[in-house]
Amino acid sequence: MKKYLREKLLKKRDSISLRKRKEKGALIIKRLFRMSEFKKAESILFYASFKSEVDTINCLAAAIAHGKRVALPKVDKKRRRLMLYEIKDASELAPGWMGIPEPAVLRGRKRALKDIDVVVVPGAGFDICGNRLGYGAGYYDKLLSGSKEHITTIAFAFEEQIIPKVPNEGHDIKIDKIVTEKKIIDCRMKKRSSNLRNLL
Repeated sequence: MKKYLREKLLKKRDSISLRKRKEKGALIIKRLFRMSEFKKAESILFYASFKSEVDTINCLAAAIAHGKRVALPKVDKKRRRLMLYEIKDASELAPGWMGIPEPAVLRGRKRALKDIDVVVVPGAGFDICGNRLGYGAGYYDKLLSGSKEHITTIAFAFEEQIIPKVPNEGHDIKIDKIVTEKKIIDCRMKKRSSNLRNLL
């Protein structure tokens, strides 16, 4: 079920033209920079965009210019987990696991999740309750499984990636907010509304 849904959503995302993806991505980044969570955050974990994902590369320098400490993940293949490293500029990235850009300057740059205020996550698809369909490796679920309440998780997604329901398993981590080119979805509010309806 998840595999079929993932393939379908990725195919839909890939079908969006490069021009449209750039236009939509610029609106998403603009929304992020206006969010109170972004303004209050001292440190932000971004992902380095790959293929047809919402482009984050151009916003890294902008976030740093806003005085944010910016970190990105690097895949530890042996332990099958994400390690976090602060970057000073997007030029410090180099192709890593599966060709995905990763921090190349590591010495003295390692960061812990507890030091991060906002985590921006990628994904194949999402629903309004914060359920996320990742890429199947479970890296972000493992990373965020021990996250503290002070961390806000924000997903970047095109409207085409928002679906009625994403299958959720016990280990799947829910997202707090989703930013699309049209709106910001507060998944925590949606979840509370859903729980209230179930009680009535």
